[in-house]
Amino acid sequence: MPISRRTMLALLASTPVLASCGVGGSSATGGKKVRVAFQNFADSTLLVKDQKTLEKALPDHEITWTAFDSGASINTAFLGGAIDLAVIGSSPAAAGLCPPLNIPYQVIELLNVIGDSEALVVRKATGITKISELAGRKIAAPFSSTAHYSLLAALELAGVDAGSVTLVDLEPQNIQAAWQRGDIDGAYVWTPVLSVLQQDGVTLTDSAKLAAAGKPTLTFTVARKEFTDTNPDVVDKWLAATNDAIKLIKTDPAAVAAAVSRQIGIGEPDALAQLKQNIYLDHDEQRGPDYFGTAQAPGQLANRLRDTAEFLRAQKKVEQVPDLTTIQAALRAPGVGRG
Repeated sequence: MPISRRTMLALLASTPVLASCGVGGSSATGGKKVRVAFQNFADSTLLVKDQKTLEKALPDHEITWTAFDSGASINTAFLGGAIDLAVIGSSPAAAGLCPPLNIPYQVIELLNVIGDSEALVVRKATGITKISELAGRKIAAPFSSTAHYSLLAALELAGVDAGSVTLVDLEPQNIQAAWQRGDIDGAYVWTPVLSVLQQDGVTLTDSAKLAAAGKPTLTFTVARKEFTDTNPDVVDKWLAATNDAIKLIKTDPAAVAAAVSRQIGIGEPDALAQLKQNIYLDHDEQRGPDYFGTAQAPGQLANRLRDTAEFLRAQKKVEQVPDLTTIQAALRAPGVGRG
């Protein structure tokens, strides 16, 4: 079962228990340990998990994979020292780099540019057909997630005061339950829960449309800086595995869909459809000017993260925004050496 923010906080209150169950601490056998946080949506890292690629590449390491409900719970785990590597969205990553969190992690890879795998959906029974009609309604999203950022951006672009909408902080599985009970009018959420809501809902916008309007959201791999500094071999093996998986999505998406299907318990056609909802860039493409760039010519990724952080500050979700140099220092472009 994925770990929510509430569960993570409870676990971190008892660190010895956490260490003994494998979420944080050293291996019981004294061996090297790599603690990976992932999320149950279709992406390249599920192929790495399914094929045990990291385990095969690092036979002298114990690899622990822990499912989390959202980026906010992953940030909580990083603060507690419970994980080393994580799959996380650009909004919680930007928040993690800002006060008061100030998490010492680095963005080491861009896993995808989020498309219509995240969307704003309302119940058909509400009769709502436009974002401008959301005032006075109850809309859910996992707070501090890419979906939350996109929801606020969608309201802003539509000229709707976020204060006029009742925003409810729910994790994806709880959103599905609240929807089925009729407790909420709509939600901004990602697949696979999104697909369930769309069966009897109306989609008002999605993250692909918001990206086109200048509000893109991304999915990253982040890693504790101390971990990247002391375990460069592990980071290199991870990046090699995920880059191969990203390339395979482009050349043989059905093979990746089969792995996603096994990992999150959905049909292969659904898994394939969900994979096709995002944009995937291999590491060579990620070093282009729109993303990481090079040491001599930094790309736009730091600016995009800073723009996200500025938006979060305007929404009073972070206290202040680091300068561009600080954010650039938190980026570690894949395949350009260590430093």
